[in-house]
Amino acid sequence: MQFTDVIGQQQLKTELTELMQENRLAHAMLFLGKEGSGALPLALAFAKYIVCEKVNRPAISDAPSLFGGGESPDDGAPVKLDAACGVCAACQKAADLVHPDIHFSYPVVTRKAGTPPVSTDYITEWRSFIKAYPYGNVYDWLQFIGAENKQGNITAHECNDIIRKLNLKSFEGGYKVLVMWLPEYLGAEGNKLLKLIEEPPAKTVFLLVAENESQILQTILSRCQLIKIPQPSDEEIRNALVTRNKADEETAMRVAALAEGNYREAMQILQHSDEDWQRLLRDWLNSIMKTGPVAQSKWVEEAGQLGREGQKQFLRYFNHLLRTALRLRVIPDLAEQYPESERDFALRLNRITSIEKQQAIIEELDKATYYIERNANGKMLFMALTIKIYHIIQHNVVFLID
Repeated sequence: MQFTDVIGQQQLKTELTELMQENRLAHAMLFLGKEGSGALPLALAFAKYIVCEKVNRPAISDAPSLFGGGESPDDGAPVKLDAACGVCAACQKAADLVHPDIHFSYPVVTRKAGTPPVSTDYITEWRSFIKAYPYGNVYDWLQFIGAENKQGNITAHECNDIIRKLNLKSFEGGYKVLVMWLPEYLGAEGNKLLKLIEEPPAKTVFLLVAENESQILQTILSRCQLIKIPQPSDEEIRNALVTRNKADEETAMRVAALAEGNYREAMQILQHSDEDWQRLLRDWLNSIMKTGPVAQSKWVEEAGQLGREGQKQFLRYFNHLLRTALRLRVIPDLAEQYPESERDFALRLNRITSIEKQQAIIEELDKATYYIERNANGKMLFMALTIKIYHIIQHNVVFLID
C-alpha cells in the first residue's frame, strides 16, 4: 500500500512523512476515521514508509567514494522521500503484507473449538482481504473469513501474542510496527498492553486504526497521539470512481453525492448504479398514498428480492433525495447542482411533505438501514416501514408521476 493508493488526505500524508523525517515519530498513534475514510490504507502506507530502506538508511550513491570522492555534510542522514520508494526489499515485502517486522492485529473468531483465536490464524485471509477490499469494514471482514453471525474480538491471547512478538529483536534491524485495526474490539484485556504501549522497545511503533473513539479503552486512548482522518471530498471520490473503477463522469458524480465521503459505500452504490431507484421509490410512494394494500404487498415483495446491499442502497437513495429536498427548501439556488431528475423529484417531495415530516422519514430510514445491517427480514421491515411512512404523510396528496 502506497500513499498514492489512499484517496485524498494530502495534508496528512505530508505531516506523517515529516514526523519521520524530523525524528518526531510517536511510539503510539491512533488513526481515527469513519468508515470509508481510508484510515486503514493510510496506516498501512505509513507502516510501509516507516520500514522503507531508502527512508531509513543513508543513500549509498551519496557515500564517500573509495578513491576519495567529496563528502557531503549530510552523509549518513536518512533520505527525505515523500513516500516509500516501493522498490527496495522492505517495500516489496510490505506491499505483500509479509514484512517480518510489520505485525497485524484485527477482530477474529474462534477457528477451531477449544483453541483461543489470534490474528495469525487468519493472516492468509487478511492479506487477501486487504488487497481486495482496502476500504472494507468489519462486516466485510467477518463475512470474508466465514464468521457468519459470530462476534469478532481481539482477545487476551491476542494481547499476549502481541507482547511476545514486539519484544523480539527486529528481524531486519529497523523499526517494528504493529498495525491494530479496530481497537474498539479490545475489551478490558487490552490493559495487558499498557506497559508495552507506554514503554515500548526501541524503534517500536503502534499504529491503531479506529472508527469510534468512545468505544476505545480510555487507558489506551490516553497513551496515543491522535491522528484524525477526514472523509474524502465528493470530488476526490468522484475522481477515484472514474480512474479506479472506470465509472462514467455522470454516474461517478451521482454516486459520490450519495456516498457522503464514504468510499466503501461509493463502491457498493456503484455496483447497483444500474438499478432504477427512482422508479422503485415512485412506485412505493404511490402504493402508500394512492393504490393501497394490494400494491403495497406487491411492492414489498419486489423490495424483498433486492438483497441486503440493494435494500441499503435503495434506502440511502431515498434518504439522499429527502436531504436534497431539505437543502433546496432552505437554499433554492442549489438546484442547478443536482441532476434534473433528482431535482424535480426532490421538489415534488417538498410539495407533499413538510420539513418535520421529511425529518421524521429520514429517522425511520436510518433505523431501517441499521436493522438491515443486522440481517433483519427485508419483507417484514419494508412492510412496517410502509405503514410508518403512511402515518407520517397520510394527510398529503401524492402526485408523483412519470
